[in-house]
Amino acid sequence: MPLPRARALCGAALRPALARALSGAALTLVLSAGACASEPRVVLHTAGGDVPVAVEVAATPAQQSLGLMYRKELGANAGMLFVFDATVEHPFWMKNTVLPLDMIFLGEDRKIVGIVKDAVPFTTTSRTIGAPSRYVLEVHAGFSERHGVKAGDRATFEHVAAAP
Repeated sequence: MPLPRARALCGAALRPALARALSGAALTLVLSAGACASEPRVVLHTAGGDVPVAVEVAATPAQQSLGLMYRKELGANAGMLFVFDATVEHPFWMKNTVLPLDMIFLGEDRKIVGIVKDAVPFTTTSRTIGAPSRYVLEVHAGFSERHGVKAGDRATFEHVAAAP
């Protein structure tokens, strides 16, 4: 009969420790959620619903010239937002870019003015939509099709300090 009593004592002794561990884990989750909430993101507003994209922001000429070159991984709902000083035609190329990409061009009003789909890696072909844009969002190739993103859809920026 000592075994059941020992098990009951172990369980009782472990309850406060378990409660402390769980409350610590809960606090970690809350703090992590708060940190994520302040990360920059673009939300694309499509006919099928809102599509959030966690972004790295390329606002300086050095950041913009490097872009996503040499990257071998990019999250499924992640991308890079290029924030330009002027609303003009912005041609892109894929030199030294390992990943195939979709390039979503947005006007000053954050309305999608055009999309270059499935840009082929390691090419120097100029890719543009032939119209002025202020922002360009690069995401995995196929992202636009998968999420129903189309010209005319709108975007909002969250926690993107570089975007006026």
